[in-house]
Amino acid sequence: MKNRILLILILSSFHHLQAQTKADQAKNPIRVIVFGAHPDDCDLGAGGIASIYASLGHKVKFVSLTNGDKGHQDIGGGELSNIRLKEAKEAARRWGIEYDVLDNHDGELLPTLENRMSVIRLIREWNADMVIAPRTNDYHPDHRNTGVLVQDAAYLVIVPNILSSVPPLTKNPVFLYFRDRFQRPNPFRPDIAIDITAVLAKKVDGLDAHVSQFYEWLPWTSQDLANVPKDKTERKKWLLAAMEKRSAVTPEIKVSLDKWYGKELGDKINQVEVFEICEYGKQPTTEEIRQLFPMLPRN
Repeated sequence: MKNRILLILILSSFHHLQAQTKADQAKNPIRVIVFGAHPDDCDLGAGGIASIYASLGHKVKFVSLTNGDKGHQDIGGGELSNIRLKEAKEAARRWGIEYDVLDNHDGELLPTLENRMSVIRLIREWNADMVIAPRTNDYHPDHRNTGVLVQDAAYLVIVPNILSSVPPLTKNPVFLYFRDRFQRPNPFRPDIAIDITAVLAKKVDGLDAHVSQFYEWLPWTSQDLANVPKDKTERKKWLLAAMEKRSAVTPEIKVSLDKWYGKELGDKINQVEVFEICEYGKQPTTEEIRQLFPMLPRN
């Protein structure tokens, strides 16, 4: 009887703590803003963690710096940009996040002063704790220039006389890079590895909203369009299989997983999203990284 009462008290305390934690998060949510060049780039790089943050009551905004009006083999211009905007908003709805798509032409993004100010404004208005973007070594000029624009904003977001119409941040956010495969001039460094095994299907559910990309354009560019299933359920399974390969753990990533999760837990993780810390923003301590990524286990 005493053991039963003790168990009830422990469970009651746990549920109270869990409720208090959610209440604290609602008052002081972590605010993450993610930049991509096209309306599906953020989704590929951070769709998993976005769904986790949203489920925990934190705030995530995805921003595409172009409207994606060139990324299709049969459709283009205003018709395509409208389709891609609707797809982005639907992905955001499925994950419980926000999504902005700027009206720059696909394939024409440049690191202009105007675009830099747009990025600074968005980071400030979001009051970001963390900013994620692509690195500047990439096959696509829009991706590279997105990286340049975010890097150029990394210090200026705290400078009062830059874009003085929008109050500067009082602290510099942590800036991170997406995972990529490019080796020159330097390979991606997996500083932070996050387990998305349990939410991979949720990530794919958001990617599935981008019909024009994952089931049409991207397979066409890789000469794989004939292998995309016509049935909606089957094509989603096909996309899940592709994402399992894309988010697989490499030996380098396993080292990072063991650092953050410990070897025992790290051995059980199959799917990850991985990030490199940019040198230009706040340089977080290990404890600050754990605070920014509350899905990581606490020591």
